Amino acid sequence: MENGLSKEVIETLSLISKGRHRTNILKNPEQKALSFLVRKVPSWVSSDMLTFLGLTGSIITMSGFILAAYINRFWLLIGILGFAINWLGDSLDGRLAYYRNKPHKWYGFSLDITIDSITIMMIGTGYIIYADYYEKWFGVGFVILYFQAIITALLQYKVTDKYSIDTGILGPTEARIFISLILIFEILVKGSIVYTAAVACIILLIVNIISIIELLKLAQNRDTVENNSKLREKQE
Repeated sequence: MENGLSKEVIETLSLISKGRHRTNILKNPEQKALSFLVRKVPSWVSSDMLTFLGLTGSIITMSGFILAAYINRFWLLIGILGFAINWLGDSLDGRLAYYRNKPHKWYGFSLDITIDSITIMMIGTGYIIYADYYEKWFGVGFVILYFQAIITALLQYKVTDKYSIDTGILGPTEARIFISLILIFEILVKGSIVYTAAVACIILLIVNIISIIELLKLAQNRDTVENNSKLREKQE
């Protein structure tokens, strides 16, 4: 036993963490939960099936917004269910491949980015349909800012050769929880979503600015190292 964890759990954590650099605040409990869940996935379930499950969760969340717009706002509750399903599928698909020692690094990476892009567009579309008048622009802003976050993550991967889906202590899991809280608050206080959505955009903007500054520092450091290396080669 190590830190209260069995040898089996430690080995599973080692397998499912390959290819991912995590820094989010919920990292430890999330990894432990995934370590348990990945060992319970039936043998007939593939990584692609889990990816589709995650996409299904996003469709459910978008549907919750649409139903809330045309029926009543209590339908936003199924949006929270959609986020839970999305987390399950999105978090387990790649980890299942590594756990079974059948990773498809570049295929999985490409598929993840594609599905994540579709997911954010669907959630943004759902919000735009639900919101009124100028409030819709917060949905547009959130989609734009999220895509900027994806671009920054890809650029950082190019510069450092390390892929991270987190920005500091915040990651996709924290984002799902935050948006779910926004939906709950909107159910309790109608119209509050315009203010919470604005806060979400401001937070994402700040996080993006910090990430871009960090990216530029990393890029500059790499340039310095490579230029110094070339200079030494010429001198030799």
